[in-house]
Amino acid sequence: MPFQNYKIAVIEDDHDLRFLYAFKLEHEGFQVEKAENGRTGLEVCKHFRPDLILLDLKMPEMSGDTMLATLRGHDWGSEIRVIVLTNISKDEAPAALRFLNVDRYVVKAHHTPAQVVEIVRETLGFKTS
Repeated sequence: MPFQNYKIAVIEDDHDLRFLYAFKLEHEGFQVEKAENGRTGLEVCKHFRPDLILLDLKMPEMSGDTMLATLRGHDWGSEIRVIVLTNISKDEAPAALRFLNVDRYVVKAHHTPAQVVEIVRETLGFKTS
């Protein structure tokens, strides 16, 4: 499988969505780790060292934008690619996101899981079919 060397972290508080995105990515051959909030997400990223993070914004314990700001403060987290995957419109997103090196901003309600996988592939530099 062409993507088996790529690691993706899915950080999403909705259990069903977290497992759905992880399942779709694993089916494509990606290595996937999951976290249910920003605090756990930081720990996953510290040890798993993903190539890309799918990051929800509104989560308990630590929001996605707070997690991303913390992640960017570490050498090991400064260059990880990030796709914000949320139901918050871009206009309502925290202003700090503009300064946190986000690769893509995707509204969940406007994209199917298959489309999200295509966005992951594009973000990692693979041509889509």
